[in-house]
Amino acid sequence: MSRASQSPRPGALGPWQYVQNALFYIHVALATLVMGLGGIPLVIRHGRAGANRVATRWIGYMIWAARLHLGITCEVRGTPPTGDCIVAAKHQSFWDILVIAHAVPRRAFIMKREVMRVPIMGWYARKVGCIPIDRGRGRDALAVMSAEINQRLATDGLGQLIIYPEGTRTLPGQRRPYKHGVATIRAATGLSVVPVAVNAGMFWPKKGWGIRPGRAVVEFLPPIGPDLPAEAFMPRLEAEIETESDRLMAEAGLMLPRPDSAMA
Repeated sequence: MSRASQSPRPGALGPWQYVQNALFYIHVALATLVMGLGGIPLVIRHGRAGANRVATRWIGYMIWAARLHLGITCEVRGTPPTGDCIVAAKHQSFWDILVIAHAVPRRAFIMKREVMRVPIMGWYARKVGCIPIDRGRGRDALAVMSAEINQRLATDGLGQLIIYPEGTRTLPGQRRPYKHGVATIRAATGLSVVPVAVNAGMFWPKKGWGIRPGRAVVEFLPPIGPDLPAEAFMPRLEAEIETESDRLMAEAGLMLPRPDSAMA
């Protein structure tokens, strides 16, 4: 349940900050067009490795442009994984997507099927190994997705498969029930799961407008190995991500209620 209503709202942005937000989006739209089209030959020659090289450049450019226009920077804590694994992260904004993806070498996301249809970005998402999910198919979708993941593990390797257990972006201080898709994939693959805590929503809002200057933090927590019993996995994953995200948000100034007074 949401606890955001118990936290003070930050002050309104000034007119120039809204102009800077608009300039940022215009800048990155043009950069996406140029870098996306310019990178096609690299993808054709080198496949997924080429797509990852283009994606790394594009994400790095986005992070640089956000610092230039908006004054927002990022800090990565912990040890980003480099081998095949599942990365399960708190999701508050587009900023945490960028920072997590930039921190790992072979990123791939579980994402809504509709995102794959976005021009340029959707094509690259497929080429770097992102896996679409049709949420309307429920358990059938998870079975198809798990089979595809295992096929990749047996051939080219999976990389770092990034999934958001809450299923959508949340406001700072807000909690949603964790979905069991990550547990299903873990059981089907036997992979370790790396939890990730964030406070990105304190600076980059859920809807992507009204971005504020500051240093957002993404923290990679110790991996949860495949030997942990299935019934203990989801409670531990949720507790670690939420506890550490609360700590990061408190560092950034969010006033959260005490655990013994929080609403169930």
